[in-house]
Amino acid sequence: MERILFIINPVAGGGRTKKLVPLINDIMAQKNIEYDIVFTTRPKEGTDIAKEGIEKGYRKIIAVGGDGTVNEVAFGIVDKKKGILGILPSGTGNDLARALNIPLNPKDALNNILKGYTKNIDVCSVNDGLFLNISSIGFDAEVAKITENIKTKIKSSMAYVIALFIDLFKFKFIKVEMEIDDSNIESEILLIAVGNGNYYGGGINILPMASLDDGRFHVCVVKKVPKLKLLFLLPTIINGSHINQKKYVSIYKAKNIKVRTKDKAYINIDGEIVDINKEALFSINNTKLTVIAGN
Repeated sequence: MERILFIINPVAGGGRTKKLVPLINDIMAQKNIEYDIVFTTRPKEGTDIAKEGIEKGYRKIIAVGGDGTVNEVAFGIVDKKKGILGILPSGTGNDLARALNIPLNPKDALNNILKGYTKNIDVCSVNDGLFLNISSIGFDAEVAKITENIKTKIKSSMAYVIALFIDLFKFKFIKVEMEIDDSNIESEILLIAVGNGNYYGGGINILPMASLDDGRFHVCVVKKVPKLKLLFLLPTIINGSHINQKKYVSIYKAKNIKVRTKDKAYINIDGEIVDINKEALFSINNTKLTVIAGN
């Protein structure tokens, strides 16, 4: 009989994730499915637990938490080159779950996992890091950096909204050189988002045309915008209509992207914020990851 391993980040979603354990126990008992639950106790531990789970014979590994937990578990599966990723979303953003059409309601998401509809998605890399959803440079990465600090006091998605308005007043546009496949572009930008999925920041539809399994990145470049105009542009980014603002927004589709910055900048890799170190090289790996998706 197949066994399912649930890897739970107990601090995800401000501690809400721990409350899902009774639900998991109830539904697994009703369905008479063998399963185990393991809690993470430190950052990056989800990757190690996933690897160990696959070695012990688990085929389905379920990440219970936010996008960070999903990434950790996913890359354990990628490293082992076998296994199926399931997502029980209970973090702040849950953006990969949105892109996969996974229900955000825990009970519905768990029932979706048991239905087992799978999809093979692209695995992406930027410099030495891997990502599944979106990596970005510029305004949004700065917002994510500020959000990290705000989250210590505010655990809801409002943390991102507050950080966004803080950054509006302090952000400086970034000078970049970009190679997008065969195109060379030099510009002063607000942000660059390189995506496999559609959403980041808890449902902001930055790349509405992106596909998780087409072997190509979608790239959104938002050029320098007058601060007053930016106040009107930002709401369109939330609902995806910014792609029609062609004076300030350019959309590309590519397999390889290189970004060089002339200014200090951060890069947001599926929610993890790191220094860009002047150059970021994005590419699609040959590896595919099998995930349980929504219908």
